[in-house]
Amino acid sequence: MKVALIIYSFMVCAIQLHAQSITIKGKAHPSHIGKEVVLSDYIDYLTYNRVVESVDTVDKNGYFEFNIHSNTTKPINISIENLTGKLYIQPNYVYGIFFPGKDSLNNNQEGTETPVDITIYGKDSTELNALIIDFNSQYNNLFLKTRDTYLTPAKINALLDTFLIASKKRYQHIKNPYFKKYVEYSFANFYTNTSKNKTFLYNQFISHKPILYTNYEYMSFFNAYFKGYLKDFASTKNGGSIYNSINNYGDYQDLKREFSGDKTTKNDTLKELLLLKGLMDFYYSPDINQQQVKAVLEQLYRETVIDEHKKMSLNALQNFYDLQTGADAPNFKANDLKETVFELSSLKGKYVYLNFFSTKSEVSLKEMQKIVDLKKKFNDKVTFVSVCLDDSVKTYLGYLKSNPKQNWIILHQAKNSTAKQAYKVKSLSGFYFINKQMQLAQSPALAPSEGIEYKFNALFRPRSKNTIPGIR
Repeated sequence: MKVALIIYSFMVCAIQLHAQSITIKGKAHPSHIGKEVVLSDYIDYLTYNRVVESVDTVDKNGYFEFNIHSNTTKPINISIENLTGKLYIQPNYVYGIFFPGKDSLNNNQEGTETPVDITIYGKDSTELNALIIDFNSQYNNLFLKTRDTYLTPAKINALLDTFLIASKKRYQHIKNPYFKKYVEYSFANFYTNTSKNKTFLYNQFISHKPILYTNYEYMSFFNAYFKGYLKDFASTKNGGSIYNSINNYGDYQDLKREFSGDKTTKNDTLKELLLLKGLMDFYYSPDINQQQVKAVLEQLYRETVIDEHKKMSLNALQNFYDLQTGADAPNFKANDLKETVFELSSLKGKYVYLNFFSTKSEVSLKEMQKIVDLKKKFNDKVTFVSVCLDDSVKTYLGYLKSNPKQNWIILHQAKNSTAKQAYKVKSLSGFYFINKQMQLAQSPALAPSEGIEYKFNALFRPRSKNTIPGIR
């Protein structure tokens, strides 16, 4: 059964800050004093790659604080050692929370991530976390009454149908759009787990509805409903050539043509997402050529016009090429302005913001201009490294001469360079954030225009005494 967060009756500050700013002011159990506390998020809900958004240390009084930015409402994870709690955050909110100590019976296994309940200080029953807590409590109570009774799937579905009607009535006055979707797709997940008729699930929760890429509950349902979908289709009469499209041809367009025989899904965007998910599933199948899967995914990445699909396919490729967050940052050699060979490994012990660019790409050139300001602000904290992907050394040298303010380490992808190969660069741009241990702290990293500055602010902000209204 679901276990909700615990809410403590004091205050959740829901004051508006500047746009998309979120502050989390926390107090931890005394056993955590001096320990690192980490806020992490998922890059997407298909690969489920986690990225660290902010880090702090619990001070001598038990306090910590995070300041992050987000345009979307979403769940994030807060961890101390092996303990992890979930918190739903919304733009322009300030949260006061309590992080519990270890339960000697339930969460003392080092190295094993153990869920804990985060206490949220607040009175407002319409705040998102409070609503989720209330909904999960209602769900828990529904089955608590029948815990000693054997329930058939039909009986469980009947109980869920009754609970659905009660929930609509209970929350009819709630306007929070995320909570409405939370309830809707929680029921979708409930019904999926009870083997509800798939046609019903498709018509009720998928057909003629938008794909909610950034909604955790929707994507949980999506991944469960379509688990093994492309493999199953490949085993049918209409899908018999799917394996050939991948193994023999490595051709995305051919794969699309073969998948067009699936008459269940008529939405082209949904079909492409199913191909993306299916390719990720196929990659680990013993009867599939992994190199061909990567080739097809690379084609999908280049050809898709859907931003979310481009992002997910790139994240999947990063996984397959061992460029996922937490992996060792690949070393490389490249020439600098004086044609001296530079090695990335020489920067071990420093934070590195690495990017690739080309003078042929206006987008990447605009990002280079934004790095100028980043360097002014974080030069003592971060080492900036850029690699020019131009074939011509002349255009590389001309660019440096025309942009004297770009005075960080800017290298060239010469014939003896291994940078492009090491980072499997498939476009004219790319960003990576590397920690002092030469590990990928964010891969792919946010571009300057996407808000990497906020991550730097979170990591390198001055550590001041934490004052949390309502806790002291």
